[in-house]
Order: sequence, then structure tokens, then C-alpha cells
Amino acid sequence: MTAVDYTVIVVYLAGMLALGWWGMRRTTSTSDFLVAGRRLGPAMYSGTMAAIVLGGASTIGGVGLGYQYGLSGAWMVLTIGLGLLALSVFFSARIARLKVYTVSQMLDLRYGGSSGLISGIVMWAYTLMLAVTSTIAYATIFDVIFGLDRVVAIVLGGAIVICYSTLGGMWSITLTDMVQFVVKTVGVLLLLLPIAVVKAGGFAAMKSELPSSYFSPMGIGAQTVFTYVLIYSFGMLIGQDIWQRVFTARNDKVARVGGTAAGTYCLAYAVAGAVIGTAAKVLYPDLGSPDDAFATIVKDALPIGVKGLVLAAALSAVMSTSSGALIACATVANNDIWARLRGRPATASHDEVAGNRLFILVMGVTVVGISIALNNVVEALTVAYNVLVGGLLVPILGGLLWKRGTGAGALASVAVGGTTVIGLMLWKGVLASEPIYIGLLASLVAYVAVSLATKPTDAAVLDAWHRRLAGDPAPEPAPAPAPANA
Repeated sequence: MTAVDYTVIVVYLAGMLALGWWGMRRTTSTSDFLVAGRRLGPAMYSGTMAAIVLGGASTIGGVGLGYQYGLSGAWMVLTIGLGLLALSVFFSARIARLKVYTVSQMLDLRYGGSSGLISGIVMWAYTLMLAVTSTIAYATIFDVIFGLDRVVAIVLGGAIVICYSTLGGMWSITLTDMVQFVVKTVGVLLLLLPIAVVKAGGFAAMKSELPSSYFSPMGIGAQTVFTYVLIYSFGMLIGQDIWQRVFTARNDKVARVGGTAAGTYCLAYAVAGAVIGTAAKVLYPDLGSPDDAFATIVKDALPIGVKGLVLAAALSAVMSTSSGALIACATVANNDIWARLRGRPATASHDEVAGNRLFILVMGVTVVGISIALNNVVEALTVAYNVLVGGLLVPILGGLLWKRGTGAGALASVAVGGTTVIGLMLWKGVLASEPIYIGLLASLVAYVAVSLATKPTDAAVLDAWHRRLAGDPAPEPAPAPAPANA
């Protein structure tokens, strides 16, 4: 690292804080703070959506999987991109037209307010662990950049994200994400990818140096790919962090077109990460951990100035996911859990902005504390997605696709699916495949059986739901439903 590299990184970090301050000046209402006023156009929407889904796991982890398995290491990020494409093409228009703030508010609209609190708790746990995994990743990057102690690195990175997220909410995060998207594109796709391939001698040399399995599309294993689809593709369909970005779209066309562009970008990013990891295997065949591949190739193979930009790109990947997960976690905690427990939603716009800002600060400090205590990123991320998909996939997709689904069925599905996943993770291990397979099946059985055994959803509730889905004009929802719907 040279003075030029350090200057690039410090300027980048200072710019993030400046954009946070600028975003604060544009934030005057709850809608501005939580969903950027619902007025993002296609260019900004697609850039920020790509930034939120491609985090540290997709960048550092994606390169690590390429180092370990070759080109098939792209599958994890490919399934993220495929999930985002499915969300954008099939569901985003309807989601955008709902004009809500959280997934739990969608469930309240669809089922008549019977499952919002428990679904909010599940979603909060998911977004909290997602924020934790991103925050832990700061330790690796800041250690490479500044040689900082792990705890100091987590506190420094976390403090920057908390600061700009607290100042301007979604507007600040959107502005910073656009910069992060550009930096990530230039740093990873346009600089690191070609330089890594050239340093490794080109594709011909890479093929001659590595086993043939490194160039097999399914070298990582069919079961692993299937598990990635269940966890990451389906996770993209229902995560609060992703839906909250859908809510920022100016209209349903922006959500569909912009999301499709972001999903396509993810597919290219997936292949790039796997190729970089494969090149790193040629250059550094004996690394202690596959996750060290990204930092090693950046540190040793890149020229002055470029190294700083690519490390800034890695920071961009981590910060975009971290800030998105943080605001999602705070939104759910305030609007789906705390508002219900206190028994009354706030009504004044200014007070709601202040309240959401306070929750981001509190959740941010909590995330930093947990990140310091926890060290296994893969296990934390797996717990987050297993609980999310096992508990909420069926009632959310069932609500969108099956008219006969009921609130009692949704509640049973969340409880049975979530409990099954957690129990099997305790029994079989966090990284086992059985928790998500059996948990999803149990959730589906409970949803269908209880829905058929109970009275259909009230016709007035369904009528209001269908009118909202059709895009009928509706006032902005209160940040939380009335106590009667809790």
C-alpha cells in the first residue's frame, strides 16, 4: 500500500459521509427516510438494487468459491441474480403498487392483520444477522488496508455506515449506493478481472495449470447448487432489505425494468468473481483459506492506485449490503415490532423520521456489538437465510399466488417452518441441507392444511388487497397497523 492507495480509500470514505449529510437535507418525511420518497428512476434504482444484493459475501466469498471450485464457484452469486430476476419480472410490479414499508405490512393487508408481529420478529432476526455478516467483513478489508485490529476495524467500518444511514436514511443510502455501484463496477469488473487473468497467463495457461473440474459448470456439486437456489434465489423474493428497495421505485415499470437490469448485472458479477478466484488459484495455489484469495490478489498483483480503488470497491460491496440490511432491520424493529408492542403508531411525520433515525442508531450499535462477539460469517449468513426462507417464503408467495390462503394458515406456516428450521439446525448443524429442505416442506404443509381447515379470508379484506395490487390510489400507510391488527 502506498500513499496514493491510502488517499483513494480515505477520499472514498469521506465521500460516503458527505453524501450522508446531503441525503439528510432531502429527508423531510417518513416516506423520504424509509423508501427515498418512492421516486427513484430506472438508472438509480437498478444501480442501488445491484449494490444492495452484491455485498461482501458476493465479492470476497464469490472470489473464494472461484479459488476453491473454479468457474462453478459462480453459482452462489448466480442464484442471487436469478432470484432478483424472478422478483423483478414476476412480482416487483405488484409489490411496488402495494405502497407499504415492510413485508409484514404486506402480510397484514393480505391476511387481515393476523400474522404481522411474528413475521416481523422473523424478518428482524434475518436482517439483523445479514447486517452482522456484512459488518464482520470490515475486519478483513481494514486489516489489509491499514493493518487494524479486528475489533477496531469493525467499529470503524460500522461507525461510518451508521453515521450516513442515520443522517439521511434511504436517501443517504441510495446516494452512497450509486457511488458504490460505480466504484465496484470499475474496481472489480473493469480492473481486477482483466488484470488477474493476464497475471495468471490467460485462460489457456489457467486450463493447463488447474484440474479439469475447475472448468466444469457443475464442479461445485448439483446438491450445492440446489441448496443455493432454495436459500438465495428464494431469499431474494422475500427479504425486507430487497423489498424496501422495490418500494423506492417511482412506478411498477421502473421496478420491473430496473430490477431486471440489476439481476443481469449480478450474473456478470458472478462470472467475474469466479474467474478472478480461478486466476488466484494459479497465482497462489497454497493459501490458508479460500476467502484470502481476494485480498491476496489485490495486495500482490495490482499496481499503485489501482490497488486502492479495488479495495475501495470491496468496501463498497460490504457497505452497500450493510447499510441496506441496517435500515431494513431498523424499519422492521420500529414499525413492525415496537409500534405494535407500544400499542399505537406515531402520527407526526417529523416524529416518525426522528424515531426511525433513533432505531437505526440503536440497531447499528447492536450490530457492531454482535459482530465483535461473532466470528463465523458463513454460519451467521446461513442462519439468517434459513430462518427467512423456512419461515416466510410460503406465506408470502402463498399470499401473492393463492386466494384460499388464510391468516391462520400463514401464522401456522411461519411458526412451523421457523421452528423446524431452528430445531434441525441445532440437531444437524447450521450448514446442513436438511433444515431448509424439511423446514420448507413443513411450512408448506402447515400453510395448506390450516388454510383449508379454516374460514376463507374475509371478502372485504381480499377486495381491499386486490384493489391495492391493481394500483388503485391509496394513501401512504401508517408506519405500523392499528393495535387491533397486531
